[in-house]
Amino acid sequence: MTKKTLAIISYITLIGWLIAYFQYKNGDEKSPLVKYHLEQALGIIIFSVVLSVALTIISMVIPSLARILSIAGLLPLILMIFGIIAASNESTSPVPGIGKFFEEKFSFLS
Repeated sequence: MTKKTLAIISYITLIGWLIAYFQYKNGDEKSPLVKYHLEQALGIIIFSVVLSVALTIISMVIPSLARILSIAGLLPLILMIFGIIAASNESTSPVPGIGKFFEEKFSFLS
């Protein structure tokens, strides 16, 4: 697979991230583009889990907010779309909001 394809696949669910990660690790050439998007995608996955737990707890405490908070659950999907667009343009720009936080945070990708 090309580096652009691996960067895009890394955003498509946890399974896509794992496929891109093992292709990256087993490849001869370590592309900085793929590494960057693996970091961003893993950051979105972690953010998604934390957001889901937080929204569930808030919805259980204040049930009247459940419908409004369900819209906030779409935020990880929107971030993944931004990541896929950046990967398809072969750009190393962070996803809006949380992207800067996850740059160079995962040492096992080196």
